[in-house]
Amino acid sequence: MFKRLREKAKNSKGFTLIELMIVIAIIGILAAIAIPQFMTYKAKAYNAGSLSDLHNLRLEFEGYNATWDAYPN
Repeated sequence: MFKRLREKAKNSKGFTLIELMIVIAIIGILAAIAIPQFMTYKAKAYNAGSLSDLHNLRLEFEGYNATWDAYPN
């Protein structure tokens, strides 16, 4: 019995079509979950960068005001 199984295993090479379709379906499901999450993280990072830039700009204006006692035009 084991001899037949070993011979059968030696003769079979590669994956079946069903196995490949299952793998592709799993990858598709994972991508469908991951892409919206990635877009959310990208938007949050963009917003955080913009807030940081505004903070730095405010500090520059305050430094200018401290030096010249007026804000730039």
